[in-house]
Amino acid sequence: MIELPESIVLSEQIEQTLAGKTIKNAVANANPHSFAWYAGDPADYGAMLSGKQITGAKSMPDRGMNHCGAVNIGCEDMFLSISTPIKYHEPGGKLPKSHQLLVEFTDGAHISCSVQMWGCMMCCPLSLADHCEKMSKQLPSPLTDAFDEAYFETLWERVKPATSAKAFLATEQRIPGLGNGVLQDILFNARIHPKRKLETMGDEEKGRLFHSVKNTLKEMKDHGGRDTEKDLFNRKGGYMTILSKNTLIHPCRECSSGLIRQAFLGGNNYFCPTCQPMVGK
Repeated sequence: MIELPESIVLSEQIEQTLAGKTIKNAVANANPHSFAWYAGDPADYGAMLSGKQITGAKSMPDRGMNHCGAVNIGCEDMFLSISTPIKYHEPGGKLPKSHQLLVEFTDGAHISCSVQMWGCMMCCPLSLADHCEKMSKQLPSPLTDAFDEAYFETLWERVKPATSAKAFLATEQRIPGLGNGVLQDILFNARIHPKRKLETMGDEEKGRLFHSVKNTLKEMKDHGGRDTEKDLFNRKGGYMTILSKNTLIHPCRECSSGLIRQAFLGGNNYFCPTCQPMVGK
């Protein structure tokens, strides 16, 4: 999946690059993937989208899930909701040999989606966006004013005290678009170990966690996404990750301790054992 910072960057780039283009054809599920999901029959996507004009992505931020780890692309009376990386191909450019969605425009340009781990590519009538809008109001983006300390407190109170910091932030989509990737720097900036249980944290640590969610995600978005991910034009993001596969070989930038990679809750976790102890300081 794509996570919140990258979904915003992609939405803005699609708005600038694709708005006004007309779809010539669309091919979905050409190369079946076990963890690629579609709405309805992907064989119908061509007929559903052919002749439709791209009406934008950024222009409909609340009518769908583009702030929730997906990009919503308006196509007149249809929309595409995509939660996997999207690549733009100039007219005459080389296209990927394998793809789960390929959209061709009348000017010869294309966009493609090639699922890495898992991803959704939903083509639906625009009328269904009303349902998505209701969902977005129930689960506000952490980059909006609605996601404040009072709302964060309600999320905290709904989980068991023995819930880990990672499980609280990055499972069950309690916080839309916050996944295992962005989690690493959020926890580092809050000085919280991924396995720390909520019941071991006081109000000061809870406050650090809340502000780290807000501030870290904003910084990632403002710098064009993370350096571990790529944008619509296959360029790496400008946010330099603190904890990721790129930094594991280097010492902690704060204390010079060796960084640790450890599997937990279905994904790798990176942390500094000194800056992020299992017990509070």
